[in-house]
Amino acid sequence: MTVSDHCSSELHPPVDDGARCLTCGDTATWMRALDVDTARELALCVDERGRRQTVDIGIAGAVASGDRLLVHAGAALHTEPA
Repeated sequence: MTVSDHCSSELHPPVDDGARCLTCGDTATWMRALDVDTARELALCVDERGRRQTVDIGIAGAVASGDRLLVHAGAALHTEPA
């Protein structure tokens, strides 16, 4: 058996339960931006349970306080304006 045989999708089909990233196992979470530091491309955000997290907004584009962010692995992937 070669390495390519071992990694083939027939032997190890991807698991897609719709809730977790296939690469890292993390989940994406909607968060609200509370404070934005555009110079450092960071935002202090809060999730629906009240947990706060600093989020990298470098690839999300323009973010303002109050916007909803789809956060995965500490990075905002999508923004919905407030």
